Amino acid sequence: MIDPSTLVAFLPAALALNLLPGSDMMFCLAQGLRGGPRPTIAASAGISAGAMVHVTAAGLGLGALVAAFPVLFGLIRWIGVAYLLWLAWRTLTTPITAADKPPVEPRRAFRDGLIVNLSNPKVVLFILAFVPQFVDPSLSILPQFLAFGAILAIGGFIVNGLVGIFAGGLGRQLLTNVRLERIVRFATATVFGALALRLARESRT
Repeated sequence: MIDPSTLVAFLPAALALNLLPGSDMMFCLAQGLRGGPRPTIAASAGISAGAMVHVTAAGLGLGALVAAFPVLFGLIRWIGVAYLLWLAWRTLTTPITAADKPPVEPRRAFRDGLIVNLSNPKVVLFILAFVPQFVDPSLSILPQFLAFGAILAIGGFIVNGLVGIFAGGLGRQLLTNVRLERIVRFATATVFGALALRLARESRT
């Protein structure tokens, strides 16, 4: 069982991290502009599911393996870059034909969020740097990682989902105009491309 004082210290730190703009938030923002509330919620859920996979891997010690082998780190990272570029191209070349129907299925949005999160190896390294500060080594390690990870994942799901939903409402209003629809698609594709560039430039440090 996690000590209550440790939990009290962890919650505000986790909230601050969830509120900090990052790749996951930008991804949900782009999904909101592109597809509306339902795909946004699904994408946020996919990101949170990916985060839990990273947390489990870190708790099992697999994160140290990724950190120790640059080739493995680089392979995962470049898979993520390629996938984000594919999302950017698909968004740019696929017109939104109906303003009242989400152009992205929630199932696909969940998958995209999951893959984007899993293909960013810095997530597991971040977890290895942050979560152990609150872990009691005298207790079982994995359950503590899972508990702290669940808090981060749930908070991220709420924050990222709300950001995307707000963007989705704005995006739907813009889609009544063909010219603005193209601007929304271009802006969304640009976000995906920028995330790919950011991931491509990242290193383990």
